[in-house]
Amino acid sequence: MKKLLNCSCSAKWGDAAPLVLRVVTGLIFTLHGWQKLQGGVEGVTGMLVQIGFPMATVFALILIAVELIGGIALILGAFTHWSAKLLVVVAFVALVTVHLQNGFFAQNGGYEYILLILAATISLAITGAGKWSVDRMLWNR
Repeated sequence: MKKLLNCSCSAKWGDAAPLVLRVVTGLIFTLHGWQKLQGGVEGVTGMLVQIGFPMATVFALILIAVELIGGIALILGAFTHWSAKLLVVVAFVALVTVHLQNGFFAQNGGYEYILLILAATISLAITGAGKWSVDRMLWNR
């Protein structure tokens, strides 16, 4: 029983945790950015206009770039602190402007999913890329 309660998972696998979080979160952002890019800037601009966003075309371009490039950077663990910070902003804005009014559950367009993505990006912004990353290779952090 004592062995069951005193798991040594973090000692053995702790370095894998930021890698898993980075790759999955980065993949989600990358695919969302790719989807927006494939749908065209006009479609993203229309969505931003619909929710009352100012300078919608400019912010559509920024949104696509941050999701696509920031997502790839997370996957690689490159410039993770800054990529994650930019993606925190994207997730927070999506939470407040799109999902919050729809309640909790994602099936109703709610904030359940984006809240988890926001938490993941905040975690990565705080903890960094981890051992297996471009950041570690370049700056030995």
